[in-house]
Amino acid sequence: MEQKFSNNSLDLQVLREFCEREGEEVEYRKGDQLEREGDPARWFAFVESGCFKYVNRSSDDKEHITWFSFEGEFVVDYPTFLYDRPSQTTIVAMMTSRVLRVAGQQLEQYFGQSIETMKLRAVIGEHILSQYKGRYHDLHRATAHERYELLLRRCPGIVEHLDLQDIASFLNVTPKTISKIRKEITFGRI
Repeated sequence: MEQKFSNNSLDLQVLREFCEREGEEVEYRKGDQLEREGDPARWFAFVESGCFKYVNRSSDDKEHITWFSFEGEFVVDYPTFLYDRPSQTTIVAMMTSRVLRVAGQQLEQYFGQSIETMKLRAVIGEHILSQYKGRYHDLHRATAHERYELLLRRCPGIVEHLDLQDIASFLNVTPKTISKIRKEITFGRI
């Protein structure tokens, strides 16, 4: 399967095969929620097509996008779904999206089958930690322009599918700043 958005370095073939074997195919329309912040996190899903955004609301009810999952990746509030804990984020389909999804209990049982599947569980956790650590560092050491370019490198084609406001929220800047950055890129000024 071609990855349209992301340059993901984690080989997810064994997890995809598990989802194909044990999961159900579900379609989400644009705006449908896979998980809702505060409700028990229940799903691990392999994204066959489409993409999802992870949304958190601040105390002033402002929406903040903290992450994305694209075709060829998994979408999950990891590890809360393994233990049926409240989701820490709302996960929303950004377009019509098709996933192969399994319940947390199914995946937890799978991980407990062997040393190899336990290693896979650890690798997933380490991969997610590495991604979040990189994002945290980017927010603190890179300029808005550099963060925009990093997003384009990590997720080629993403800007064709996201609203300006979504990109701005993810990069922690205003839509006006994103417009300015795009103009600088288009006209070669930095």
